[in-house]
Amino acid sequence: MENTLERIHADAMAALVSAADADVINDLSIQYLGRKGHITQFLRKISTLPVEERPQAGKKANEIKRLLETEFKNALDRLANAGQTVTDRIDVSLPGRVPEKGSLHPITQITNRICSIFSQMGFDVVEGPEVETDYYNFEALNIPKNHPARDMQDTFYVSDSVVLRTHTSPTQPRVMEKREPPVRIIAPGKVYRCDSDLTHTPMFHQVEGLLVDRKISFADLKGTLTAFVHQMFDDQTTLRFRPSFFPFTEPSAEVDIRCVICRGKGCRVCSRTGWLEVLGSGMVHPAVFENVGYDTRRYTGFAFGMGVERIAMLKYGIDDIRRYFDNDYRFLSQF
Repeated sequence: MENTLERIHADAMAALVSAADADVINDLSIQYLGRKGHITQFLRKISTLPVEERPQAGKKANEIKRLLETEFKNALDRLANAGQTVTDRIDVSLPGRVPEKGSLHPITQITNRICSIFSQMGFDVVEGPEVETDYYNFEALNIPKNHPARDMQDTFYVSDSVVLRTHTSPTQPRVMEKREPPVRIIAPGKVYRCDSDLTHTPMFHQVEGLLVDRKISFADLKGTLTAFVHQMFDDQTTLRFRPSFFPFTEPSAEVDIRCVICRGKGCRVCSRTGWLEVLGSGMVHPAVFENVGYDTRRYTGFAFGMGVERIAMLKYGIDDIRRYFDNDYRFLSQF
């Protein structure tokens, strides 16, 4: 029984290989699968087989029938395609599909804009490691162990002496250890803190700035940041400096700008105050200079830091920081 079916299958395949055109293939299909074809005749004779062989014979015959149907169809398709040209297969009258162009993420756009503004002022763009030692993240910045200021930043610890950096400030001592003044750097990058809500995420982006030279004063800091704000927003944006505290600067100041949404009239974005906090700044603390070997009698400097997400929210009017990370094409395509 099986020998008969295998021979039918083998004969059909041999004949199909030598088939030169569609007419021959159709004739073969009738010869093997038609009402009087070899497979049909075999199925009609199954009743003459012993009872125990009939199920297996029927199953095998149907399998070979399906195989031959597929082979005959594929052979006809190959012949049809072989006779077609590219023009036959492509409808040139259909309108073309224009590939969609990607764009930079709004965070990347704002980071590039910040770096561009400060580069025009003579600042170099530098980077530092995201997995940082406790020394550079804290101690070199005048935040010794057990200092209360460490509570200001909820830190991810890799080990007792290694952390995910909580700010881009560690770049300051790393660069100052390798360079003699004057130093003018801007340091963009990712930072990490144990925080997550409408206005905070565990990972976010900061840009740190540092300028060290002879006779640098707070007036230089104010002038630099005023020029930055006017270029980032517009020259009608007013700034104010409020006293604050940072361990690595003294004196320190928070910088606010007139609300870019309501122009100081008071709205939901600025909590009806008319002002928005945009960055922290101050004169570099002498202890930081001593840690890197700078002569505090000869050099002074200022530093500042800002959250890129915060600047982007104000620049583009975004109300929820989590939108940056949802990967919603409808949101991202606006930028």
